Amino acid sequence: MPLLEVTQIRHLSASIRLTDTTAALVDQYAAFIRASADEVVEQALAYVFSKDRDFQEFLKSAEAQRITPTLRVRRAPSNEPAEQPLKKPANSAAHGSTSVASVTASRA
Repeated sequence: MPLLEVTQIRHLSASIRLTDTTAALVDQYAAFIRASADEVVEQALAYVFSKDRDFQEFLKSAEAQRITPTLRVRRAPSNEPAEQPLKKPANSAAHGSTSVASVTASRA
């Protein structure tokens, strides 16, 4: 019997929009708990999903199986790693008061 058990977790990269204030708070919380911004977002969402009883009931419904995905997932070519650096837009002023942040989500 092996002494170690390694759990493989598949990560993917996705882009989301956050307000400047929320992005700053994510960074501040990450510094506060000495973690990455990706880990803060991942854990915060997992916490909300697990605590929301109405959402848990929704997940059991047929409607939950018919959703149209809206998360912008970046697909990597088959011979390259899934996570690639986010390219900044050439004209950031055109985006107003929102920032585009890259997060890594995990799916078991």
